[in-house]
Amino acid sequence: MTSTEQEHSPEPGFEPEPNWPDAPGSGSPGAGYPGAGYPGAGLPDPDLEAELAASAAEDAGMTSDPSTKDGNSIKNDNKAQKDDTPRPHAAPQRMGRVLAVANQKGGVGKTTTAINLATALAAVGERVLLIDSDPQGNASTGLGLSQDERQFGTYELLMGAAVLDETIRPTKVPNLLIVPASVELAGAELEMMDLDRRQHRLKDAIDGKLGEFDHVLIDCPPSLTLLTVNAMVAADAVLVPLQCEFFALEGLSQLLRTIERVRTTLNPSLDVQGVVLTMFDKRNNLSEQVAADVRGFLGEKVYETVIPRNVRISEAPSHGVPALIYDHRAPGSTAYMSLAREVIKREQAIRDAA
Repeated sequence: MTSTEQEHSPEPGFEPEPNWPDAPGSGSPGAGYPGAGYPGAGLPDPDLEAELAASAAEDAGMTSDPSTKDGNSIKNDNKAQKDDTPRPHAAPQRMGRVLAVANQKGGVGKTTTAINLATALAAVGERVLLIDSDPQGNASTGLGLSQDERQFGTYELLMGAAVLDETIRPTKVPNLLIVPASVELAGAELEMMDLDRRQHRLKDAIDGKLGEFDHVLIDCPPSLTLLTVNAMVAADAVLVPLQCEFFALEGLSQLLRTIERVRTTLNPSLDVQGVVLTMFDKRNNLSEQVAADVRGFLGEKVYETVIPRNVRISEAPSHGVPALIYDHRAPGSTAYMSLAREVIKREQAIRDAA
């Protein structure tokens, strides 16, 4: 066993369930809130500032003008009927918290983290819902959903054309369900601009309906848009994947500023659950330097687990399965198992303190 594999060996009790489906390549070993003080945190974002300011004013003086367009009126008669449909996978009530997996910089391993963290949590018996809020739909593809299986998804949920029960789909991973994304989601932001409570569309759609899940993850788009704001308003906390490269630090400061603005104007309880360092390469001195800088600034908010660069993680999406199913012995897979353990521990500490 290599030193890299030893660093990311799975914790006891975190072995994938033996009845998981085999996949190509399986079995083959693989090669206090600090945002405002960060350098660059004061960079202006006029569009988002205006959007949040308008939202605050709208919420403070909202009227019940019946002429206001509301997406909930779409298919209203059908929706009322569908709300009475029994839930096919009813389960005991649980205390699921919502985590938005967000970083406006692309290519940092955001969707990879959402998929594999959700899989790792499901592997230990946690019931998990993943909401794909990225118009690219990579989380849906990475979990093996075809386009035909995305007739109802996040777009319909946001527009009020479907209720949550109708949008949830099973995946190849036991205990892991998904609300998929389709190409229609790319136009959702423009359509939501004329709707009531446009920043609260996702929260309104899922509030009070997540009791059967232990964890709910939202995969956000790689941008600070209305879809990302919706995810943050609906979330209890944000989980930030951060690539171990210099430019990622600049993006982090802007993201922390956005989280602070959303917390101030729209979601007072929003917090940063943690920052996970991704694409870590020990052979690269820059990775070590970035990791040290981030830990020095954010302290305990940074997870101990780091996700290494690993070819098996890159190969898994082309087979429509998470890396943990594609090759659960790979260093990247064992790292996500370790991350899941940290997430569960932090979430448990928050519940105990509540």
